[in-house]
Amino acid sequence: MEVGTFIFWGIIALALVYSALVYNNLVRLKHNVSMAWSNIDVLLKQRHDELPKLVETCKQYMTYEQETLEKVMRARSAVHNARAGGDVGALGPAETQLRSGLMNLFAVAEAYPDLKANESFQHLQARITGLENAIADRREFYNDSVNINNIRVEQFPDMVVARLFNFGPRELLEFSEEETRDVDVKALFS
Repeated sequence: MEVGTFIFWGIIALALVYSALVYNNLVRLKHNVSMAWSNIDVLLKQRHDELPKLVETCKQYMTYEQETLEKVMRARSAVHNARAGGDVGALGPAETQLRSGLMNLFAVAEAYPDLKANESFQHLQARITGLENAIADRREFYNDSVNINNIRVEQFPDMVVARLFNFGPRELLEFSEEETRDVDVKALFS
C-alpha cells in the first residue's frame, strides 16, 4: 500500500472519529439542556399546585383584596401556559408577573394579623418561598447548560457537525429589567 493512500485513509478515519466524538458531546449537551428544563418544570408544577391553596387560605381573611388574589391567579395561569408549551420566551415575563403578584400578596398579608398567624398560611408561604429559591437555582443551571450548548454549536469545527445533524442554539431563560432590579420594600407596605 502506498504511503499517500495510507495517510489519506488515516486522515479520513481521524475525521470520522473526531466527528463521532463531537456528535456525542452535542447529544450530551442537548440532553443536559432538556434535563435542566425538566428540573425547572417540576418546580414550576409544584408551585402551580401550591398557589391555589395559598389563595384559598388568604380568601378567608382578605375580603377586600380580591384584585391582588386574582392577579396572582392570572399570573399563575400565564406561567402554566408558558411552561406547558415549553415557551422559554414567554416564561420570563410570566414569572415576573407572578413574582410581583406574590410579593404584593405577602405584603398585603401583613395587614391581616389573623392570616399571618394562620398555620396553613405560614406553611404555604414557606413552601412557596422555598420553591422560588429552588426555581432561581435551576434557572441558573438551565442558562449555564444553554450557554455551553450554544457555544459548542457555534464553535468551529463543532459547528460543522452541529449543522450537519441539526443541533442548534437554545433560548436562554431571561427576565425583564423589572424583575432583576432591587425591590422597593417600603412601597409594598404603603
